Amino acid sequence: MKEQDRMKLLKLLERNAKLTNAQLAAMLGTSEGAVAAEVASLEREGIIKGYETMVDWDRTDRNLVSARIELKVTPKSNMGFEEIAYTVSQFPEVETCYLMSGGYDLALTISGKTFKDIALFVAHRLAPLDAVQSTSTHFVLKKYKYHGVILVGDEKDEREVTSL
Repeated sequence: MKEQDRMKLLKLLERNAKLTNAQLAAMLGTSEGAVAAEVASLEREGIIKGYETMVDWDRTDRNLVSARIELKVTPKSNMGFEEIAYTVSQFPEVETCYLMSGGYDLALTISGKTFKDIALFVAHRLAPLDAVQSTSTHFVLKKYKYHGVILVGDEKDEREVTSL
């Protein structure tokens, strides 16, 4: 498969991992066999890391709190940020870990049952790490858009409106 078609395949799968090989083949103008072989190759190469379903958890009974945590860290001279990013990524609470430019070094997304759980995770697991200089925690109050999908707009606003 040509590189341009490979990129189209990846974009299609990223948007909707439930597309069948037949659907993908029709969209790409190729055979099902070619799509199946390319997907298998992308998986073997580690380019496709997995498949996930996007869930709007706010519409379920699951009660979790999410937070974005900014870390300023001291990188090791021979490893840079890799060692601390790897260490932090091993915590099961950490959903994402990104190296950032700007005012801080690493951005984490984590979830916990309560605000206190997240605060305790930061205080007892992250802050004590030797490389961590400082943390800044920002709690997610509401998601409006996630992975390119708008999550709001079809629910009714039930706040009371009063006039003066």
